[in-house]
Amino acid sequence: MNKRQENIRWRPDWDGFLELVQVLVQRPLRTALSGLGVGWGLFMIIITIGSANGLQNGVSQDLGDRAKNSMFMWTQSTSKAYKGFQRGRPIELTIGDVEYLAANSQTLDAVAPQNQLGGWRGSNNVTRGIKTGAFTVFGEFPAQLKIEARPLRSGRHINDRDIEENRKIAVIGERVREILFTSDENPIGGSVRINGVNFTVVGVFGSLRSGEDAEEDLQSIRIPFTAFNQAFHRGDDVGWLCLLFNESVHADSAAAEVMSILKSRLSIHPDDDRAFGHWTVAKEFEEIQTVFSAIRGVSFVFGGLALLAGIIGIMNIMLITVRERTNELGVRRALGATPGVIIRQIMGETLLLTVLFGLVGAILGVASIEAIDALLESMPAMDGGSFRNPEVSIEIVVQSLAIMIAMGAIAGVLPAFRAVSIRPVEAIRTE
Repeated sequence: MNKRQENIRWRPDWDGFLELVQVLVQRPLRTALSGLGVGWGLFMIIITIGSANGLQNGVSQDLGDRAKNSMFMWTQSTSKAYKGFQRGRPIELTIGDVEYLAANSQTLDAVAPQNQLGGWRGSNNVTRGIKTGAFTVFGEFPAQLKIEARPLRSGRHINDRDIEENRKIAVIGERVREILFTSDENPIGGSVRINGVNFTVVGVFGSLRSGEDAEEDLQSIRIPFTAFNQAFHRGDDVGWLCLLFNESVHADSAAAEVMSILKSRLSIHPDDDRAFGHWTVAKEFEEIQTVFSAIRGVSFVFGGLALLAGIIGIMNIMLITVRERTNELGVRRALGATPGVIIRQIMGETLLLTVLFGLVGAILGVASIEAIDALLESMPAMDGGSFRNPEVSIEIVVQSLAIMIAMGAIAGVLPAFRAVSIRPVEAIRTE
């Protein structure tokens, strides 16, 4: 075979393609109904996976201001008697305990004790002139920013000198500034009164979180831990600990080491798991990944079932179509059409129908996800809740299309061989 003959042989069969289109157009209602299931199946795959990703992104964003290798820990009561102490003994932490933990731990990068005054949406505890507000007030160390990131809008954060000198300064959230200060007023250098004690504002911060978590952040005030304990008569008490582990250490191992050190120092039974409460961010992220991987898997399965139902519908329609075209196919066979030509015709019609409606479903699915994302982006950050940035990767779309085409090819096999099995003489006699 010379090169010219080879080029002619592989030239696209546009006439055959147009014939396939004409066959589908002749029965528009049947074509639309048979292809609807395929398009709907692919649409559902994209929508469900995109929605699952949006929910995961929202939940992850709620945790996004916290380091993944961090843990939050608080004291409770003992559940076991130990070394002469009865069960039910309340456990309390002091700065001395924190210093001991930091000196003896091999897994910690930072330890940040915290105390808290009031609560979100609690009683009015902060005033400025005639303005009042109910805000959560935290006493903390600069190391807290390594564990919980807070973007600075103006001024500065708490530093080591503030801790050493017991400075009565405050870093306020944006909502605190909006409530206590006028829009044209610079809060830096201004004074707020917390439970009767004056503090000078040195900074304003925002939040990386969303929903109510962001609102809670923005309605909080941060002051130096030492000034907090002095002003509100807390002595050297510690409410809870914020811990940052080495990235090379697994969170469970690090948490076990911290617990062991504190249990030994505070004479708590080694097997007493109720003396301390804790929440590990790394474990939370792992659980989130596991849950949403399962959700995406289930979404793909149900979308695939919908797609399968659509493919079966197409196969049934093509079987009916072959039966209705018995005479036509017999004439073609009598005029010399080979079985291969008939098979390609029926398979081509099936694949064209599958690909056409599959592409429509994919385009509508991606467009819907983009529209939802654009709507969420236009909303204030706090209104998006735990559903942010829905998305679906191009790999998922391509894989779904590939699976759909493969299923469409399989669906065309039975109708195609049914068409080939028609005997020309009998078909011509059929009316």
